[in-house]
Amino acid sequence: MPEPFPTATYLKEEITQLEEEGFDVSKPRSQLSALDSLAENEAARRQLLSTLTQLPRRPDFPYQEPSDLDAIRAARPEGPRRLSGRPGKRLLHDRTLGAWLGRSAGCLLGKPCEGWSRATIERALRALHAWPLCDYWPRVETLPEGLVYRSSAPADADTIAYPQPDDVSLKGNITRMARDDDMDYPIIGLHILESSGPDFTTRNVGQQWLEHLPYGCVYTAERVAYKNLVDGLEPPDSASFRNPYREWIGAQIRADICGWVCPGHPELAAELAWRDAALSHTKNGIYGEMFFAALIAAAFAESDLLKLIDIALSEIPRNCRLREAVLDTVAWCHKHADWETTWERINDKYGHYHGVHTINNAAVVLMALLHSGGDYEKAIAISVMGGWDTDCNGATAGSVMGILLGAKALPPKWIAPLNDRISSIVVGFTDMKLSALARRTAALQQLTRHR
Repeated sequence: MPEPFPTATYLKEEITQLEEEGFDVSKPRSQLSALDSLAENEAARRQLLSTLTQLPRRPDFPYQEPSDLDAIRAARPEGPRRLSGRPGKRLLHDRTLGAWLGRSAGCLLGKPCEGWSRATIERALRALHAWPLCDYWPRVETLPEGLVYRSSAPADADTIAYPQPDDVSLKGNITRMARDDDMDYPIIGLHILESSGPDFTTRNVGQQWLEHLPYGCVYTAERVAYKNLVDGLEPPDSASFRNPYREWIGAQIRADICGWVCPGHPELAAELAWRDAALSHTKNGIYGEMFFAALIAAAFAESDLLKLIDIALSEIPRNCRLREAVLDTVAWCHKHADWETTWERINDKYGHYHGVHTINNAAVVLMALLHSGGDYEKAIAISVMGGWDTDCNGATAGSVMGILLGAKALPPKWIAPLNDRISSIVVGFTDMKLSALARRTAALQQLTRHR
């Protein structure tokens, strides 16, 4: 029998989320630890849930983090809302294709080690004589000591579960961009824009999810929002009702298409991202999508990474946790010559967040971009070697670099194995050409040009 709702797991995760948002959780945390068996005590769990809705905010919490677009804009710093220097049609198309290709290869690089810690990734790569990462993960017929094949033997503290030799994300097996939710979302985002135009609403996003995304293939915040939609809740309640994942990375990985269709227009990109994110996320979960959408849009007209980061920061509140993490990461990258030391600083301050949270993973992406020296391979490799949500981080870093460099400049080692193909679970888009997706994206760029 499934555990009656609210589950013990939900309560624990919600308490953690509320603590991160600045609420005083000392009382519910003590109640949680005092209950002998939450699984058998539904009345006690429901009482604890009621307590969670009435918590005071800590007086020392220093951040102001609204979720409403008008309030976010009122709290943001000054910034260039639109940039000059938008590239010509041919170069714009090359950079748009570069974004699709760059995101795909970065995502694929992170798939075999998704959810692994940085230490586990280094340990596995050293055992495979592939550290530091400079190619797709190797196909291995005989694993070295310390690694076991997934689904063939249980992994424990001393072993690492490695993909089977026929895994489609391993070098030598790659024939296309394999299905991944990080690539499903730009595809369905493209469809939403084609169906409803740049004036799409958050409700439009929800309707398209219900029609085109199988429930079993969405996760964490997106799965909760999906269920809330089915149960009749509308945005923004779909994002906030019993959703302890509302600041996790799910919205951030949906940012790219909002930036791709708004080249040189970071403010509009951030607005599109807000409309998308508000379906499933709040606060820093929303800011992550807005930040990267603005950065990606600006990358079509500006190549300096530090300037791009400043532009993106101008679209989110000046006093939020994500902004603090971004500024910390920039400072650490400037201070330390090697990414490993920067990563240690990120981990020391932000490693307490869940491995698929927005804030720590955004820091890893920026670390990778800033330490890459403008090299595509270094950017995606560092973003993956940093651990946590590796396919998401590789995808975002790859997208940014794909725009900055353009498709023609991307290394064939990473792009040729994709064969211009991508698989997805988006109904009606299960087998596509990346070049066709880029052309359709370019068509939408014309719709936003004069907005």
